[in-house]
Amino acid sequence: MKHAIRLKSLQTNLAEIEVARPIGRIAAVQSGILTVTGLDHDARIGDRAEIRFKTGKALNGEVVQLTEVGVIVLPDDPVQGIALGDSVFLKRNVGLSPDIGWLGRIIDPDGAPLDGRPLSKGAMSRPLLSAPPAAAKRRPLGPRLDTGHVVFDTMLPLVQGQRIGLFAGSGVGKSSLMGKLAQYMSADIVVIAMIGERGREVRHFVDHILGPEGQARSIVVAATSDQSPLLRRRCAWSAMAVAEHFRDQGMSVLLLADSITRFAEAHREVAVAAGEAPVLRGFPPSTSHLIMSLCERAGPGISDQGDITAVFSVLVAGSDMDEPIADILRGVLDGHVVLDRLIAERGRFPSVDVLRSVSRSLPNAATKDENDVIAKVRKHLSVYAENQMMIKAGLYTQGTDAEIDAAVDIWPSLEEAMAGIHANGCKYSFDQLRLVLRRAGRAA
Repeated sequence: MKHAIRLKSLQTNLAEIEVARPIGRIAAVQSGILTVTGLDHDARIGDRAEIRFKTGKALNGEVVQLTEVGVIVLPDDPVQGIALGDSVFLKRNVGLSPDIGWLGRIIDPDGAPLDGRPLSKGAMSRPLLSAPPAAAKRRPLGPRLDTGHVVFDTMLPLVQGQRIGLFAGSGVGKSSLMGKLAQYMSADIVVIAMIGERGREVRHFVDHILGPEGQARSIVVAATSDQSPLLRRRCAWSAMAVAEHFRDQGMSVLLLADSITRFAEAHREVAVAAGEAPVLRGFPPSTSHLIMSLCERAGPGISDQGDITAVFSVLVAGSDMDEPIADILRGVLDGHVVLDRLIAERGRFPSVDVLRSVSRSLPNAATKDENDVIAKVRKHLSVYAENQMMIKAGLYTQGTDAEIDAAVDIWPSLEEAMAGIHANGCKYSFDQLRLVLRRAGRAA
């Protein structure tokens, strides 16, 4: 079996060798953008390019614009050292060849290992950009998934093939929550895209947040903040291509993308270099389609395919849920989860604001009895939130309003329950909420 796998990997490598390649020459370098001549009839938008210096050094780039004077290439790295007349080669076979041996590994957007160990390629190459499954043939959303968190197993259920957004500012526990989901959530394989993350945080996330259990069933695709916008943008596409590979094999895949905001910011840099105007509150018009097309690739598959359950994180500065990226994602996903800084500051993690969060898998993802429990808990939380200022200021007198009395009585227990993490499943989580309601004299 091992020899057969190695043979398939060798065949994949041999298939990527090009016997002849067109050669272009650097004609101009301006503001970090390269103008290349000699490739006018061969280059296509999105082609990868290899620039070879006369000194022997080389760097990669991408074709972002075709003009009358030549091909415009945006390089992956700084252009120091490039000279007029340097050679430019096009690289046609750009894709990934995922393999089950990638589990537990950290790779870059080109599929190269980042952990210093050799990495074998799979037998089949996949394009980074592919169409989603046909809309009329996709299966409906699947059964409810165990996540290991009471708040998701009850109030905000996740089902197989669902796509949700995780909206959060910095320092409110977003990375920790995604690490816990990777550890506990039901899935055959976990694919994690770390887009524009700090270099130190990549290793910290894998070793301390993801942990050995999570890492054993995960593939991490990382492009750090110091890398070019081309690599940061391609990181999301590469992670999706890996997830699609295993989905097509009938597996249930969990895709965690952190973050779509940095994916969109990387695209903005590339798009502006290609001539687009940043008219959508600083983002180019193509941003909406870029995000929607990525999200549509996740979800249930067709016929005997598996599914991709996706969690896309969004960085919202100052909790602005109406900023462009958050607004686009809310309209295309099957739910959104808001992490609140005030909740995090009082020490409750995950800091999910239940009242501002929505799972569009409800009410179908829960039984009638469970939906009744959810409705009662939401009512208590809503009554407490509406009167919180009066309660905290000591202006409310016990016995004035029965609903407020019940909300004040049950709130500490609900707060504790929403922070619950366990591996006992959704039924156990609902039993916890029922117990809280019974203690408050509100039988579920």
